Amino acid sequence: MKTKTSAINHIFILFLLVSILVAGWQGKMKEITDSSFDAAKGSVSLAIGLIGVMALWLGLVRILEAGGAMFSLAKLVKPLMRRLFPDVPADHPAMGAMMLNMSANMLGLGNAATPFGIRAMMELNRLNPLKGTATNAMCTFLAINTSSVALLPLGVIGVRAAAGSSVPASIFVPTILATLASTLVAITFSLTLAGVDRKYKQNLEEVEPLTEDESEDAEQEEVEVDSYEHLLVEPSSGSRVVSLIALIGIFALAARAALQTQDTTREFLLNELMSNWLMPFLMLAIVCYGLWRGVKIYDAVCEGAKQGFDIAVKIIPYLVAILVAIAMFRASGAMSILEYLVSPLTSLFGLPADVLPMAIVRPLSGSGAFGVMSAIVEQAPDSYSSYVASTMMGSTETTFYVLAVYFGAVGVTKIRHAVVAALLADITGVLASCYFCSLFWQA
Repeated sequence: MKTKTSAINHIFILFLLVSILVAGWQGKMKEITDSSFDAAKGSVSLAIGLIGVMALWLGLVRILEAGGAMFSLAKLVKPLMRRLFPDVPADHPAMGAMMLNMSANMLGLGNAATPFGIRAMMELNRLNPLKGTATNAMCTFLAINTSSVALLPLGVIGVRAAAGSSVPASIFVPTILATLASTLVAITFSLTLAGVDRKYKQNLEEVEPLTEDESEDAEQEEVEVDSYEHLLVEPSSGSRVVSLIALIGIFALAARAALQTQDTTREFLLNELMSNWLMPFLMLAIVCYGLWRGVKIYDAVCEGAKQGFDIAVKIIPYLVAILVAIAMFRASGAMSILEYLVSPLTSLFGLPADVLPMAIVRPLSGSGAFGVMSAIVEQAPDSYSSYVASTMMGSTETTFYVLAVYFGAVGVTKIRHAVVAALLADITGVLASCYFCSLFWQA
């Protein structure tokens, strides 16, 4: 039986065809050839660089899993999550993993959010009756992810502070409003498109039910995956309480010492705490939670780290494909042509001309968009263009990178309406950034 090609397949082919045609027209064949090799090598280096991050944070996630945090989080947000993900059981580990991912994104902890998100996709894939095809829950989760629910755009605020902005955190309110708007659009369109996808419903009806032997095997595998008894010890030991108090005390003393090195408490909160302290604090909180619940910290981290290594290696093919296509698209000059074509339209929405390249690059390349934003901020940290670019950076996401990594981690190639909902969220984030910046901007 023949199946329809996925949206990401069409996008990949379109990027390649347009890149080659434009490069041939402008005489840039050498440029796209060089860029394709550079991007291929860079994507592998990126994946290798992710191995350490994946290993560390999935190891920390394992502590939370063993201690029962996933189930506690799922229970806490059960009413909301059941509405967003009606196909996922309320007590399933996927619920807790998705909440950890969203929480990390809200705090601007992108490096921590990715392992949490991949863990959530793995759990969602266990519920997937059509392997290789994205479920409704996967599409909604990815749409929310690509809409960038950011309450604390720490990295952007840090760039503004380093560039000498008089009020680096002034983007806080417009960023929250813009990201809320993009997230609302992402959720609305994802749920709407899922409801009208008759083809997917038909495919679900055609799935053959598991035989009795297969059901027993599946239950056995699930019990094996969800068993954490080997990572737990009796949590009532006095030594763990002492260790817990010691960890908190050391962190408090270190924070006090760092506070004394700053001129004011406000400088410490904006520059040091929000940029450099949240990540160690999150790690400390996870370790303390594990101690309190009687988790074997080292064993849990090592067990989760093995899983992180396997995942990071698995996503290499998907990263190579999408990053090479994007690099060729930019090197051919097609990106510049696209910017020229859409500039009359974007100017109607108050998008400054020098910010337009960042708006176009943002869904394609996080590092590219960050570089454009940093250049704008560095040139004039308190300008309106800097204000819009900073807000946009904090309220949008690298859509195609997220789609490639998250779906690639679980071998999903048919992503259905996820890319449509994600791109609509990106457009909303850009337009909302312009609108709210115009309201809150003070020259």
